[in-house]
Amino acid sequence: MDMKKFAEMLQSKFPLMPLKEKESLAKYSYTKTGGQADLFAMPRDMEEAKALIALIDQHDVPLTVIGNGSNLVIRDGGIRGIVVHFDLLSSIKREGTKVIAGSGAKIIAVSEFACNESLSGLEFACGIPGSVGGALYMNAGAYGGEISQVLVEATVLDQSGNLLHLEKEDLTASYRNSTIANKNYIVLEAVFQLELAEMAVIRAQMDELTALREAKQPLEYPSCGSVFKRPPGYFAGKLIQDAGLQGLQIGGAQVSEKHAGFIVNVDHATATDYMDVIHHVQKVIKEKFDVILETEVKIIGEERPNE
Repeated sequence: MDMKKFAEMLQSKFPLMPLKEKESLAKYSYTKTGGQADLFAMPRDMEEAKALIALIDQHDVPLTVIGNGSNLVIRDGGIRGIVVHFDLLSSIKREGTKVIAGSGAKIIAVSEFACNESLSGLEFACGIPGSVGGALYMNAGAYGGEISQVLVEATVLDQSGNLLHLEKEDLTASYRNSTIANKNYIVLEAVFQLELAEMAVIRAQMDELTALREAKQPLEYPSCGSVFKRPPGYFAGKLIQDAGLQGLQIGGAQVSEKHAGFIVNVDHATATDYMDVIHHVQKVIKEKFDVILETEVKIIGEERPNE
């Protein structure tokens, strides 16, 4: 379907839904890189999201869903079809010892909310910059904790816009992977089972983890977080450091001098710069240590023409 006509149809059916054409995706990525989306939509609630996804499927328009863009590289050629962003589904509420959060809520905000409600279990997430939807998709974790440890329910859409309610037994997860990723579900809402604890104790643990993160991670620069998965028996950052790649820079993208597992945007980097650094690091690590570094960061979109 012609994207101009599709945009007009969407605007008529969802007159209050934010909808943009040729929207730059750099502003939605933590690396501050990326090309344009043909169409960019932000549904305002779950019903609007359900109707939107169903309509996209009916008209066979290519669909890409993005979260907070914290573990994402969007190539410079941008994304064809429609990009759907759930930033407006950001409600957070408490029911007993459960916290219910929309997919667009920041997982840091959910962790903070839980602390203020004297609920323990999400302290590990106090520094994870992603959205709830993204955290479920990749089973985000830090400092020994993972989302799968506290996730008990999720409301999702399949690619046709059918609403599904998943219970804990449906939500199998592994290191940086999940049922949601494997089945390409679209997260709308998550329910976390937490435990009552003293707020001061929760706060102290969060403060400790925040201090560790600030000391070790290059938070002063745009980045996509930890770029590579941990290879069995190794640590990606240590391998990169031992290979003498720390500080390597191509274009505006650099292997962080503070933490070799991060690639930072130090000088108006493009997504192509990022990809060139990633590929070079992978090549050198394979040559030096015979270890294959797999990317943890999600890479989407198209190359610029002639690249």
